[in-house]
Amino acid sequence: MATSGTAYRQVIKELETGTYRPIYYLMGDEPFFIDSIADFIRDHALPEQDRDFNQIVLYGNETTMNEVIQRARAYPMGAERQVIIVKEAQHLVKKDSDNGAGSPSDILSSYLKQPQESTILVFCHKNGSLDRRKKVVSAIEKAGLLFESKKVKDDALPSFIEEFLSERKIRMSAKAVAMMIESVGADLCRMSGELEKLTLALPEGQSEIKPEFIEEHIGISKDFNTFEFRDAIVNKNVEKANLIAAYYESNPKTYPMQLVTATIFPFFANLMLAFYSPDKSDKGISEQLDLKNTWGVRDYIIGMRNYTATQCMHIISTIRKYDAKSKGVDATANTGEGLLRELLFQILH
Repeated sequence: MATSGTAYRQVIKELETGTYRPIYYLMGDEPFFIDSIADFIRDHALPEQDRDFNQIVLYGNETTMNEVIQRARAYPMGAERQVIIVKEAQHLVKKDSDNGAGSPSDILSSYLKQPQESTILVFCHKNGSLDRRKKVVSAIEKAGLLFESKKVKDDALPSFIEEFLSERKIRMSAKAVAMMIESVGADLCRMSGELEKLTLALPEGQSEIKPEFIEEHIGISKDFNTFEFRDAIVNKNVEKANLIAAYYESNPKTYPMQLVTATIFPFFANLMLAFYSPDKSDKGISEQLDLKNTWGVRDYIIGMRNYTATQCMHIISTIRKYDAKSKGVDATANTGEGLLRELLFQILH
């Protein structure tokens, strides 16, 4: 099954050819893809001079499906087509009846039996999806496009960042990517906004965003982020790792123990798999770990030099033990004080 990101790029690629469908029903929990497709149609389906009379934006809590369809059946004014965008469509579809004309789903299904060819109808249904058992779903799929926008998983965020920037012919270092993910998380709307900010601030002639540039323009510290902490552990840089651990323990609200263990545990879990890779080349390890990108392979190569498979197994067990302690399992009155540095000692020695 294609991911939302892959499906999104397929939709945009089709739109870039100038091919438009009678209906686009965009639904799901990730607003970024929904807004991006709707905005592309808004900005490209009509010449600017035709938009005043032939581009309409409606809101689901202010209109009815019956009114939407009446507008959709109308002809454009002096233009090839008209565009109707219904935002907050989730409010529209929740209505039981539409002024006595039937349910919103029934009204839309009826329209889609013979949709107006000169109308592009776009529904933006956020924070939820249509019940796929309803006949309106098959009607949408037959007449146009039903797009489900799902939340992007954490392991797909590096690909999202790289693809977003590659469209603008810009690169970002692996460390910078990790900094952005740690700071922004999986909020794609915010992430795209921050990336756009960096893109606009990048001096002319430069095509790579580095950690120092992010620190300068967004304020994310390159010295104490969890990427740096993991990097210090991978390279067995005892002094640096302890310095960062002490900083984390002095800022427990920003860097709780559970956040830190969640950052380093996946590395050692993957490192264990890397030890059993029949092919120890970059490509072989990348395939063994099913990495979306090869930029992370270097860390596992270094990790296999600095740790043995037996040590790795012990570290995985130790991280689990200290993570449980931080959550109150086998806790004592002093549990929490210096817990992270205890864990770090167990890992590095």
